[in-house]
Amino acid sequence: MRATAATLRSPAHLYAYPYEALDRLWKTVLLHQFHDILPGSSIAWVHREARETYERVQAELADLVADAVAALGAPGGLVALNSSPYQRRQVVELDAEASALLPSGAQVQRLGDGRTVVEADVPGLGSGPLNGSTVPEHPVTATGSAGEGLVLDNGLLRLVVDGDGLIASVRDLAAGRDVLAPGHRANLLQLHPDHPNHWDAWDIDRHYRRTRTDLTGADSVELVEEGPLRAAVRVLRSFGQSHVTQEVRLTADSRRIDIETEIDWRESEKVLKVAFPLDVHAERSTSEIQFGHIHRPTHDNTGWDAARFEICAHRWLRVAEPGYGVTLLNDSTYGHEVTRTPHGSGLGTTVRLTLLRAPHSPDPETDLGRHRFGYALAPGGAITDSVREGLALNLPLRAAVAPVLPSLVETGHPAVTVESVKLAEDRSGDVIVRLYESAGGRAGTTLRVGFPVVRARVTDLLERPLHEADTDEHGLVLSLRPFQILTLRLTPA
Repeated sequence: MRATAATLRSPAHLYAYPYEALDRLWKTVLLHQFHDILPGSSIAWVHREARETYERVQAELADLVADAVAALGAPGGLVALNSSPYQRRQVVELDAEASALLPSGAQVQRLGDGRTVVEADVPGLGSGPLNGSTVPEHPVTATGSAGEGLVLDNGLLRLVVDGDGLIASVRDLAAGRDVLAPGHRANLLQLHPDHPNHWDAWDIDRHYRRTRTDLTGADSVELVEEGPLRAAVRVLRSFGQSHVTQEVRLTADSRRIDIETEIDWRESEKVLKVAFPLDVHAERSTSEIQFGHIHRPTHDNTGWDAARFEICAHRWLRVAEPGYGVTLLNDSTYGHEVTRTPHGSGLGTTVRLTLLRAPHSPDPETDLGRHRFGYALAPGGAITDSVREGLALNLPLRAAVAPVLPSLVETGHPAVTVESVKLAEDRSGDVIVRLYESAGGRAGTTLRVGFPVVRARVTDLLERPLHEADTDEHGLVLSLRPFQILTLRLTPA
């Protein structure tokens, strides 16, 4: 998206779209989506090569992004770049170099080591000023003590982190209800023995759930950030030969509890999960897949249901009862488990993320070493909110010295999600916009384009034109069926 913006908006069109580099990197990533690399069931040599290749791809992509940002035009100051299609009011963390560019008197929060957090209000697929002028509507407060419970509150959510470093309570202040099942605590790490019947790294058999160790002991629980833009509690744990560092964060104007986890994993034939027992009576779970989502029952009444004791989701999984739902978001781990949870006053739902395993075959050191996971709990909201927050977690705002730019394209409809904006594969200079209906219903809207266009066509997935797009004085008129994928080909003036 940044390369497309630079091509369209660079002065005198001096920027050259990196067709060859993007094609080569895309194919390299696809090659490394091989079915043994994804689940971690390759031999050690393949694992080493995959890590090294991904590091090279990441470094080259970072250079491409930097080149595109530099070509956007005369810098207007420090801005936040938004690669998500949705407008975002969000707190951004800046390193010491970027923090030095903030004007005096900016609304910021100093974190130490020169780092700073500042709030930005940024259009989707555009950039907005990052000058500390945005004042939070719902600032964060932190009260209490590590021994009696630390309370983080931003007027939208209130959570309590107890002396064990677990989330003892989450209160949705807007909805006026508790989120966690009564008598249960969330962000609970749980360790199981992992001995599949046949294939060590390939299989996970349901009998692992018969034995469980709850990791409730904490080496330390400390309030490390106190607001008003961000508050955070750091928790250190040790078990076996492994060590865990977690930060539970609440930011201003956010309905999301973020949890950053770093693990030095040194276990053998074990599986590590993290549990969120929720006070939601859900008959089914909803999991994001590419271009949509699917539903699965939370019960195991049939053999088919029982076989799905481990399920997958992309950026989010949501459980809901009529009128209220809760979403668990993640940025890098896709194994989930959803079960019904009886409690004293009814029936709730527990969602667990599978974080790590430690099989011996075919690689005796599979997953050993340091890992980082980002996941978040988002109470309330509809499926469209899950889609928006999943993108926000996976596409964090990027600080850069660049001009303030309007959206490349905007749909104005929460269920019409722009998936990609790029130049056409035939190198004609046409812009390809691929979008889809993400809520599972029908949606009508107008696509507004932030650059002059002389022709707009609907194409197939291979970018071959099918027919002219419908337009009016405001933009392209769209009417989408449930989960419909629509590809548009725009010819710039």
